[in-house]
Amino acid sequence: MRRREVWMLMAALQVFGLSGETRRWLSSKQEMLLCERGFTQKEYIIAAKQELAKGQAVFNVTFQDCSRGKVRFEVGQSADFRVSEAGEIYTSRPLSLGRDRAVEGVVYAQDLRTKQLWKTKFFLLAKPQQVKHGDATLTQHLPEILFPWRSMIVKGDGTVRRVKRDWVIPPINVPENSRGQFPEDLVRIRSDRDKNWMLRYSVTGPGADQPPTGIFIINPISGQLSVTKPLDREHISNFHLRAHAVDLNGNQVENPIDIVINVIDQNDNRPEFTHTVFNGSVPEGSKPGSFVMTVTAVDKDDPKTANGMLRYKILSQNPQSPSSNMFTINNKTGDIITVAAGLDREKVTQYTLIVQATDMEGNPTYGLSNTATTVIRITDVNDNPPEFTTDTFSGDVDENRVNVIVANLTVTDKDQPHTQAWSAVYRIVAGDPTGRFSIPTDPTTNEGLLTVVKPINYEEKRSFMLMVEAQNEVPLARGIHLPRQPTVTVSVRILDVNESPEFSPNPKSIKLEEGLPAGSLLTTFTAQDPDRFMSQNVRYSKMYDPANWLQIDPFNGRISTIAILDRESPYVKNNQYNVTFMATDGDPAANGTGTLQIYLMDINDNAPHVFPPEVEMCEKPGPNAINITASDPDLSTNAGPFAFDLVGRPLDVRRNWTLSHLNGEYAQLRLQISSLSSGIYEVPIMITDSGNLPMSNTSHLRVKVCQCDHHGDCVDMERIIAAGLGTGAIIAILIGIIILLVLVLLFVMWMKRRDKERQAKQLLIDPEDDVRDNILKYDEEGGGEEDQDYDLSQLQQPDTLESECMKVGIRRLDERPLHHKHQYPLRSAAPHPGDIGEFIHEGLKAADNDPTAPPYDSLLVFDYEGSSSTAGSLSTLHSSSSCEDQEYDYLGDWGPRFRKLADLFGGGDD
Repeated sequence: MRRREVWMLMAALQVFGLSGETRRWLSSKQEMLLCERGFTQKEYIIAAKQELAKGQAVFNVTFQDCSRGKVRFEVGQSADFRVSEAGEIYTSRPLSLGRDRAVEGVVYAQDLRTKQLWKTKFFLLAKPQQVKHGDATLTQHLPEILFPWRSMIVKGDGTVRRVKRDWVIPPINVPENSRGQFPEDLVRIRSDRDKNWMLRYSVTGPGADQPPTGIFIINPISGQLSVTKPLDREHISNFHLRAHAVDLNGNQVENPIDIVINVIDQNDNRPEFTHTVFNGSVPEGSKPGSFVMTVTAVDKDDPKTANGMLRYKILSQNPQSPSSNMFTINNKTGDIITVAAGLDREKVTQYTLIVQATDMEGNPTYGLSNTATTVIRITDVNDNPPEFTTDTFSGDVDENRVNVIVANLTVTDKDQPHTQAWSAVYRIVAGDPTGRFSIPTDPTTNEGLLTVVKPINYEEKRSFMLMVEAQNEVPLARGIHLPRQPTVTVSVRILDVNESPEFSPNPKSIKLEEGLPAGSLLTTFTAQDPDRFMSQNVRYSKMYDPANWLQIDPFNGRISTIAILDRESPYVKNNQYNVTFMATDGDPAANGTGTLQIYLMDINDNAPHVFPPEVEMCEKPGPNAINITASDPDLSTNAGPFAFDLVGRPLDVRRNWTLSHLNGEYAQLRLQISSLSSGIYEVPIMITDSGNLPMSNTSHLRVKVCQCDHHGDCVDMERIIAAGLGTGAIIAILIGIIILLVLVLLFVMWMKRRDKERQAKQLLIDPEDDVRDNILKYDEEGGGEEDQDYDLSQLQQPDTLESECMKVGIRRLDERPLHHKHQYPLRSAAPHPGDIGEFIHEGLKAADNDPTAPPYDSLLVFDYEGSSSTAGSLSTLHSSSSCEDQEYDYLGDWGPRFRKLADLFGGGDD
């Protein structure tokens, strides 16, 4: 019968009330099935004589053994005791027990077959002696704690005095998670005075009368201390209580005694890993014994006992390649290390381990376990060199081209992409001594881009054979041996193209004198075609000639003049004139340019002029004269020194002025007479330069003669300011001009507004003067195309005008009057058919006197505005339908807003 069945039968026993024999049979079965091997008591408290002899039996330990296996007993932590095979404890030497201390020991039981180990503690206390003279006999019956506070001291005179002294009680051990019936007795506490007095016992402290309250209770009469419910060491590991003994009046008869209750741990908590999944990494190719990572688990049980001592173990490894045991774990620390070689990221990128933690020092039978997942990522090292996908590469490129990709060199690398162990670096090791090629790396594809960086001339070299090597950005890992050098051969073919002709020398410099006449041959400027394998003709043309002085023969490159070369031209800089020519050959055409630098030598081709051209002088000659010089565009050899002289004509020049020579560059001009009236005078001066063939020129010096102050400065401007045209006057004039312009602008705007008012065809007043609903004004000045269709023949024949009112004025259909009679007087024919002006004047007078003349009332539909207006109706729709006279003078009595209508319809010759 299994345990579960026994528990079910016991439950049935309680429910159905079975007989006593059945109950005893089930109890015996329960004992057999539910028996747990081990000591029957966790602790033993023994009272013994104060003096013990060697080999004296102290007490027996009882061991419950359901399986009846062979068990061996041993005593630990004390050399004063030994134990027999039956569990009897003997003293191994004479022993003296103190009155105020307990001797502690441990008894171990071990199964000889399974090596399973159990233990229990014992405390050996000295029995108190019997004391008379009124003291109660001190006795102790296990399990109980006696209060031996009262002791007897005999003095020298024979008197006896009682004193109090404390006694430290050994801790009480209570296993957690007890399944016994509660309350469960722990120990009995009693005083030696309970024989003579009625005492009351109590306990205080956390767990008794302090939170958590009610865990421990004491029988106030018997002193039996009990626990009321299972204890949890992980919640509270120990309790500190104080036991009190008082009489019936509440008077303390003994000093309080401290009681320590330790909660003995049981293995009731599984290990818990700090993470569900642990992540670690190790480089590929790591040697055995390389540290990988650490996994950690915790157990709430007591770490000082086997219940909280954990052991780690690897349960599984996935994948199991190249070995099923690539890693091992330190069973105590949880450190995972490599145990086998062969970690290769290119084959296995990561491993998944299931790690188990078991308490009870890893005992698979009694220990509790838990598992966690460990992911170990294999990191990459450079253990694979780049390998070219083929042994040879080739490409073509046009000559003289640069920054052109000739070929793409491809490699493969098994290392992790886009890392330094994967990225390739290409190097040309042979075939390019002048450095015409380079091989940058494409970071995305890891290809080598063979690029031309220097122009290559087909006529010099037609092909290249390059030897290229590929390596990684970082060196290979230690111990990696290359099977062969990763090199490849790249053949490059140069293609011939039509190259531009080249002038030689370029630029070309010539030196000649200025002033060459048109048609002069200067030089020949030709270009050579670098294409030796193409037959082509070169043609020349002019590209840049700012002064348009030269021309070039398109066939032979001879350059000649088409205008006179002038060194003093603004296009000549530093005596040099540059012209650019172009040479063209082949199809398609290739162009080359060349520059001709012409250095122009100076000749004396410019006459000097007086400088400055205008000067000032006082009316009366003073001590200071006027210094003048000459300007000559020629160079210094064809310019100064100059010769200055006054011209003899007119005669008053030499009479009024005198010119003295200072040096080769300057001369002085003075007044020869005492004074000269203010004004502008032109003094002719002849200047001659010092050229090889001297040139002379007569220049007129403009001399302004004026009155001077005592400093010798002209005072003409001061007189003008004194006359009233000062700064304030000028500002006032400007302000007046601005005001005048504003007035003119306002007048023009007012005139335009007045014209619009005259041309408006409104029945009543302007929208600005209307106090009723606003009338939208659209400035309609005509009726469309029909208003432009005038019958000019009626101007020639006035008598043929229609007699109806609808024929008068502008004939718009929406303004045609409802009546047919008019008050126009009958007019005779014009005295002369061409006298149109008189006819129009008469028609105007008639229209002014006719109330039915335009503008007509028009029927306009608006929104309903209400009724019973005190102003009445202004419309003439209800007036007479004929063209009879109608008086509008009453409109003037309606106020100033209607006076315009009164003036308009009031009649009169005006």
